[in-house]
Amino acid sequence: MKDYINVIGGGLAGCEAAYQIAKRGIKVKLYEMKPQKFSPAHTNKNLAEIVCSNSFKSNLHTNACGVLKEELRLLDSLLIKIADKTSVPAGQALAVDREEFSKKVTQEIKNNPLIEIINEEIGDNFEEISKDVITLIATGPLTSEIMAKQISKLTGEEKLYFYDAAAPIVTKESINFNIAFYGNRYDQEKKKAESEEKWKKRLETRRKKLYQFTNE
Repeated sequence: MKDYINVIGGGLAGCEAAYQIAKRGIKVKLYEMKPQKFSPAHTNKNLAEIVCSNSFKSNLHTNACGVLKEELRLLDSLLIKIADKTSVPAGQALAVDREEFSKKVTQEIKNNPLIEIINEEIGDNFEEISKDVITLIATGPLTSEIMAKQISKLTGEEKLYFYDAAAPIVTKESINFNIAFYGNRYDQEKKKAESEEKWKKRLETRRKKLYQFTNE
């Protein structure tokens, strides 16, 4: 058995796992396909990129979310420690500045002498790199297609499933388009090579088209 542990995925789970393993004096090889390859939702070159809400939910000790975060603080969670440092006003919730959060997590991981970051997509070479090595797969619902196939092969499951309990399903007929419009958050985000001026102009053009469409 090799003297290090593989962690596949440099998202929230992968970074926390790599940090906790290294804390115990064990070397880590952290595999992350960015910036060599991005999923449709990823735009940031850093690790631990938050692509949906910037909120880690409630900090109150009167509910499970708050209690869990307090337990993580006591256990020296890297993510919660940095979330506290990069927090932004959000009432009783722990919300973060997404850019600062991922940047600081990346700095911590890069500066750890026991963690080696390998920027490559894991696919057909999975069996080779995981031979005689403890390997933790920490890739989430945004995993690459080729890695999803490897997970299916390992688990014997034909498909993987991801359920988003926060996404309601509504019928088009129930929506009042006088106060609502079509939108796609991926289209609205600023592209990596796009200037701020071009981004704002594109958003304004899109807004006008959507307004015209929803009022036809």
